Amino acid sequence: MLRTRRTSIMVLLAAASLVGSAGAEDLKVMKARTVKDVQVQLLSESGHWRPGKNTFVLQFTSAKDRAPADVGKATLSTSMVHPGMAPMIAGATLTPDGAGRYRGTINFPDHGGDRQVTVGWDGPAGKGSTKFSVPVR
Repeated sequence: MLRTRRTSIMVLLAAASLVGSAGAEDLKVMKARTVKDVQVQLLSESGHWRPGKNTFVLQFTSAKDRAPADVGKATLSTSMVHPGMAPMIAGATLTPDGAGRYRGTINFPDHGGDRQVTVGWDGPAGKGSTKFSVPVR
């Protein structure tokens, strides 16, 4: 009985780790941009952000051969402007998750709308940044 219980626990832990680590093939591209020799992709399971806490993957690859690009330090921040109000700014927390890949979280406590996203990097693949718009719905 003890052996059966251990086996069951090991199977459950293995399944949980697979669910929590969605591969790039399981993610939908929210935005993609190419800057010089670096392709930047913003990915998520749903393909969009919504109000509240969001998780995502920020991925950098070589524009030439699509190999992971070592960009060193990466940042992602968003802003949203309303007439007559100060801009609403949200910064993401990024954690390295392999070569050229970062897992991120960001929180939008307010309502939906288009966010201006700024992604920056500085490392072996060079220094660069890009901006694009992402809807929160």
